[in-house]
Amino acid sequence: MAAPTVVVVDASARRAAIKTTPNKILSDVLQEACVKLGADASRHGLKYNNKALDLSNPIRLSGLSSGAKLELVVLSRSPSVVSVALQLPESINHSSPGGRLTDRFPSSTSLWLILRKFESSTPPQNYTARSIIKKSNDDVAEETEFYESPVLSILGRELFSFIDLQKTLAQLGFNSGSVLLRLSFRASETPYQEMIGNIEQYFKSVDPEEQPKVHSGALEDAESKHKRHDSSIIQNDSNAVSELGSGSSPKEPLNGSSNAPPSNAKASEKDTFSPPTDATTAGPEQRPIVVYAPPSSTIPRAAQQAFNADDYEPSVTHAKLHQSRLANAGRNKPLLSDKELATQKTAQAQKLAEIKSIEIKIRFPDQGSTVAVFTNQDTARSLYDFVRGLLHNEKAPFLLNFSSPKGPKTVPSDGAERLISDLGMTGRILVNFIWDQDAGLDARTTPVLKDQYRMQAKEIVISDVIADDKPEKPEVDTSGDKEKDKIKPKGKGGVPKWLKLPGKK
Repeated sequence: MAAPTVVVVDASARRAAIKTTPNKILSDVLQEACVKLGADASRHGLKYNNKALDLSNPIRLSGLSSGAKLELVVLSRSPSVVSVALQLPESINHSSPGGRLTDRFPSSTSLWLILRKFESSTPPQNYTARSIIKKSNDDVAEETEFYESPVLSILGRELFSFIDLQKTLAQLGFNSGSVLLRLSFRASETPYQEMIGNIEQYFKSVDPEEQPKVHSGALEDAESKHKRHDSSIIQNDSNAVSELGSGSSPKEPLNGSSNAPPSNAKASEKDTFSPPTDATTAGPEQRPIVVYAPPSSTIPRAAQQAFNADDYEPSVTHAKLHQSRLANAGRNKPLLSDKELATQKTAQAQKLAEIKSIEIKIRFPDQGSTVAVFTNQDTARSLYDFVRGLLHNEKAPFLLNFSSPKGPKTVPSDGAERLISDLGMTGRILVNFIWDQDAGLDARTTPVLKDQYRMQAKEIVISDVIADDKPEKPEVDTSGDKEKDKIKPKGKGGVPKWLKLPGKK
């Protein structure tokens, strides 16, 4: 049953009674409540029984009872991503498949900027600066150019005025998920040049830094795409569109990025590996390699070392460290915004671009291994060709995988991905050689490497670890003795009771 009146309560227990109708949208309820309570509707939401309400639903579909009390809560400052689909009218939907354009926008993006973003798609369109010729007087055959306003239909609601199109997705109740916008056009009674001047004046009065930003790729300037656009309105309105593509303001530097190139020479040395010189062998394609023979013993070398069992007993320090890590992992952390994610991605790509070479160690099933240096121009296909040149049976299928920060990852056998920039290999990488399931028994039982490389193999020299036989002195906790001394009762002194004479107290 629809609620005729709902009560919105903020954090300071102030109340605002809002009259409703069955078809009233919850986002309108939020707007009216924020006006009465003096809050910003774009940064607040509504909850009912500790559950967030979908502000895009009308009252009759919200499940609210009569006189329901709604909580006004503060939303996260990081805008969420909303998938937006723009349904074009039949007159202009020939260039788009299915007559629909789709993209992703932050919830803080206004409907006007969404239209401007879709205008810059390929081929360019004109949605926000259309005009229509009409006769101003029936008696006089005088034609006047009027503004043709875009109309957006969202869940049965029509938004066509310029002020309505400045509402953001969050203000309309769309903070997540997807939304369908149906576009149509309606002739207005405002002359075209007058409307262009009003739009220009609006964007001059709005601070460009407060315009919402969309991080979905660079947008081209719309000046050359609309013949009827006035040059002044394009100049002001394109500032907001350029922010849509860049995702940042020129006055606001990106977090974690620096315009100056790194000047640390040690960092560049770590990102460059010279070819191995210790007993090198010319490998496939004359690439210098080092070949290590399989271990002679079936027992791992680590299992043969003497160890102290007390080293594996957790101490109080270990327990405290584990508890602190659990406490840090249980704390609520804000999700990264689209701008911060784009900044991290740019910084990671820049870091990988500075790496010139890496050292890859390939471990075979018989525990033998080879070490070679690869540059930032080598691809996954070149790595497979290099390994195939080492094998005794070159036609046998195999796979290569390595451990990435996101878990085990298989190197594509016929891909053109670069080892450093695309696969993210850095420093010294261990790549495991695995026979494919289609490999025959002959390939699995015969030696893996060719004879010329097995003859050049050398043993891996592992120095023995010198054990520390000096036992550690246990720490004696003397705090208990000190406490006992503090609470030990002290005698009063004087003559004891049994020695007192009769008659004396």
